[in-house]
Amino acid sequence: MKQLLLDIQPAARPTFDNFVVGSNAEALHSLALALSNDDAVRFIYLWGEAGSGKSHLIAACRAENPQVIAIDDVQLFDEVAQIDLFNTYNSMRDSDNGALIVTGNAAPTKMNLREDLATRLAWGLTYQLLPLSDAEKALALMSHADTRGMRLPTEVITYCLRYLQRDLPTLIATINALDEWSLITKKPVTVPMLRQLLHLPLNQ
Repeated sequence: MKQLLLDIQPAARPTFDNFVVGSNAEALHSLALALSNDDAVRFIYLWGEAGSGKSHLIAACRAENPQVIAIDDVQLFDEVAQIDLFNTYNSMRDSDNGALIVTGNAAPTKMNLREDLATRLAWGLTYQLLPLSDAEKALALMSHADTRGMRLPTEVITYCLRYLQRDLPTLIATINALDEWSLITKKPVTVPMLRQLLHLPLNQ
């Protein structure tokens, strides 16, 4: 196959069902309450390193309840956007309805934001999203393969975790492409097949 199958694999739409929870169960529970319009949970701030799932969860929140205000990457906001968000917090607090979910790459006081906005971000529930361990990623890939009825050898998973981008969407796209190629070629999934798919030397 001359065309790299990964180039034509559509990214899965971010949902709560395809988010691997790992050690973030409490954060997911609070998001569910906010999305169900529970008055006890109205302001949530999520932070974590790249690949921890912040953007995935924001997209899932928007899809689940379009009435909820869900804002990603507050650390990128300029002065005007920070003031607007500060005013949004105040307005929502005074109105006693609606929910606001914001993400950033660090704790509220560690992003060089306006002090008044940093204070607002820490108002409600604050969670650090913890990235998946390699063992959790491996289980997630194996579970995904099972849902496709695909036999996925452990050595293929090990290779993916060692040599590929380690974020889960990329890993899952790789598994999907392997499954497609296996069905087309009528050959089992192996590490050499993965290397060929990625146009890598067979000795890597």
